[in-house]
Amino acid sequence: MKFPILLPNIFDYPFTYESDLKLKIGDYVIVPFGKSKITGVVWDEFEKNNKKTFKIKKVLKKLEISPLKKDTIKFVNWFAKYNLIPKGMAFKLSLLSNRAIEKLNEEKYRYFEANLKKNSFDLSPEQKKSLKLMNKFNDKFRVHVLQGTTGSGKTIVYFEALKDVINKGFQGLILLPEIGLTNQFEQKFFEFFGFKPAIWHSGISKKKKEIIWSGAKEGNIKVIIGARSSLFLPFNKLGLIIVDEEHDPSYKQDEGVIYNARDMAIVRASFEDIPINLISAVPSIETYENIKKGKYSVSKLDKRYKDAALPNYEIINLNNTKLEKQTWLSKEVIKKINYHLEKKDQVLFFLNRRGFAPHVLCKKCFNTFVCPNCSINLVYHKKKNTLLCHYCGFNSLLNRDCSKSEKCNFIFTGPGVERISEEVKKNFPNKKIEIFSSDTMNKKDSLDKLNKIINNEVEIIVGTQLISKGFHFPNLNCIVVVDIDLSTQGHDLRAAEKNLQLYHQLSGRAGRMGKPATVYFQTYNKNTKLISEITNNNPEIFLERELEIRKRNKLPPYERFISLILTGKNEETLEKEAFQLKTFLQDKISAKVLGPVSAPIFRLKRKFRIRLLIRGPKSLKLQNSISLLISRYKFSNGIKLTVDVDPINFN
Repeated sequence: MKFPILLPNIFDYPFTYESDLKLKIGDYVIVPFGKSKITGVVWDEFEKNNKKTFKIKKVLKKLEISPLKKDTIKFVNWFAKYNLIPKGMAFKLSLLSNRAIEKLNEEKYRYFEANLKKNSFDLSPEQKKSLKLMNKFNDKFRVHVLQGTTGSGKTIVYFEALKDVINKGFQGLILLPEIGLTNQFEQKFFEFFGFKPAIWHSGISKKKKEIIWSGAKEGNIKVIIGARSSLFLPFNKLGLIIVDEEHDPSYKQDEGVIYNARDMAIVRASFEDIPINLISAVPSIETYENIKKGKYSVSKLDKRYKDAALPNYEIINLNNTKLEKQTWLSKEVIKKINYHLEKKDQVLFFLNRRGFAPHVLCKKCFNTFVCPNCSINLVYHKKKNTLLCHYCGFNSLLNRDCSKSEKCNFIFTGPGVERISEEVKKNFPNKKIEIFSSDTMNKKDSLDKLNKIINNEVEIIVGTQLISKGFHFPNLNCIVVVDIDLSTQGHDLRAAEKNLQLYHQLSGRAGRMGKPATVYFQTYNKNTKLISEITNNNPEIFLERELEIRKRNKLPPYERFISLILTGKNEETLEKEAFQLKTFLQDKISAKVLGPVSAPIFRLKRKFRIRLLIRGPKSLKLQNSISLLISRYKFSNGIKLTVDVDPINFN
């Protein structure tokens, strides 16, 4: 008997195999492919109009594992079609290194055994109301948005919703935007539920991944907390999906298979016919529009937990104070910080820039340091005396040999968190200071550093945007935004939305335990719109205006963007190809083809990049048309096409 077997590869169709085994849709099998043996799954349909003349081979083995659910197969099919990727690559996301794991010994799951403890968390009237709305349709698909100011107790509300799901025998998935959040979140989860969740992200061991994958598949693990890739785990009985910080751009996968985990989570929930909760202080534009249209239900937490006050805001006008050469902290802000430190407040200096300096120049030979692979400056990391590209990972030691004299005389332009940390140490020499960024918090000792901050053993923190994402620091009552003007630079069409969300989240780190707290903004532009939008504590004003602007200019969420990025080693050939592709597409689709233009980072990993942007109606018909046309278009040798549906970043 013949069976369609989908393989985790670049093919958009299943291959036909023969077998005498009793196979059904969703069964995992081992099949020969070329000279290799590979894991595949019995798919829901044969390839249509297959003109290929492959020799039909036999299935080698059926794996002793519960089959892939039909709802999950439907999700994979839809995911591939929407994101314009082969079905085989979509299926690959649900496997471990191209393979499935057969049933493991029950003892392997003992660590994750769900023994719910009785707890007595006292919910406020607001929280109770939100929970009631969240649970209203808890046995079928619906999207509910829990919008609450930072520190309002959103986590406790959705924990209560999840507890109900677990008690009914279902599994739960909590998506987090950053790996760095998992340690503190795991502890918070344990305190509430009394058992450990499974943590899933790229940093966990292969052995642990096998246990979690199998545990999700067989239903032995009840709750998984993970980064975006956890969305593709083959759950046995998924009952609820929670997307924490749903607005966060980190949910967008920008390399390999490109997708938005938040949007795809909503789709998976619809195929599984289960509820999904989106959690945010300031919802994304897309989510807010769906709330307005009535597609999503919403509940709000306007008050902080136990009525803790929101922080005060003060503007430090840098036009009124002269900063000393190569310094970024005003005398006024130093004075304010001393006041807070005397009160035993924990202080945060915020600058969303890693490293020591983003630009290095020699005053003698005028040499600058640019990544040899990418069209961007190398960032200097002083601690390791290293120049680093934050895009491709290229690094080198800072070479002091000068073409004009013996040694270079460097100018370090602009600050990063390392540089601000040095300045903080000079001003507060006796204080314990820690840098909080992806360079420092993704290491083995990161949990120890985090606990020191929580336990008030660290008096001053210097951090990037990582610190804004859900961490709870009970003693943090003072935040200094070193350079808010930096945030308003650039040409990202989503910049205003991202900045508002970032600074709302950041401000919400302060004053969470009820003590008076203040956020200070250093700026040369006292009338900046961004500061006024942050401080009015009513994000709907911004969101309404932003929707009007988007609608007027035919921007998402009112129309769909699909980015086509061409990459190649020869710039001239690439540019010619881009114009040819535009001509080929323009008259054949019901959408506008914009460009081609060089990408802002026009050279990345030694390849030039040119972008076409398709703007059209929000319909799968657009993806179907583009997919068909691209399959007919023959690209020149050495040119690669990357497709990004609903792009968030335009680098």
